[in-house]
Amino acid sequence: MRPAVPLICQFIDDQKERFGVVPVCRALTVHGIVIAPRTYWARAASGPSKRALWDMTVTEIMAGIYRPDENGRRPPESMYGTVKMWGYLQRQGIEVARCTVERLKREHGWRGTTRARRPPRTTVADPGAQRAPDLVKRNFKAWRPGDLVVADFTYVPMDTGRFGYTAFVIDAFAGLIPGWECSLSKKTAFVAAAIRQAAACRARQGRPFTGKEIHHSDYAEVDVKPENLRMAC
Repeated sequence: MRPAVPLICQFIDDQKERFGVVPVCRALTVHGIVIAPRTYWARAASGPSKRALWDMTVTEIMAGIYRPDENGRRPPESMYGTVKMWGYLQRQGIEVARCTVERLKREHGWRGTTRARRPPRTTVADPGAQRAPDLVKRNFKAWRPGDLVVADFTYVPMDTGRFGYTAFVIDAFAGLIPGWECSLSKKTAFVAAAIRQAAACRARQGRPFTGKEIHHSDYAEVDVKPENLRMAC
């Protein structure tokens, strides 16, 4: 792919003081990048393009936001990322493309403030607690409905910046979810509710838990088992 003419001319600008325009053009031509000296001189005489002038204008505006002043201070808008900065410039009547804002920020190393959310830990093992036996030996295949019930809960990020939690119970035979519950906390009650819901659902379907099922989860230590489930961790 042949480099763009502006890029070639920039290279000639960088080397002409040392080698001269004509020798540089000859060397580029030998390497398959054909450009005549008159092409370079014509472009140099034409002045910067409209895009270059617009980039210079937007860069100057953004530099006044992202670069600190003589007192080392920056306006609050310096915290903006690409999307917010683009919206801010639009509100100021500066019709600039979002990709242009992103490109200029990347070229000058300007970055806004990010508020990365650290995902919570859903399970914290107690090294002093006795672990329940693994009755399935990590084999989660079931040959009939109700043989193996797998339960877990996970976090769900929300628009408010907080995390919600969802507990679910899965019948390993067909991947059916007979019980689930959502909560804003990781307390035992909402996990137990998911298991009770699963037991009630299977009872309505005419397939009640009989006490022979294996309930496999990684929160067996929180005493969430109903009376008709054997727990495995």
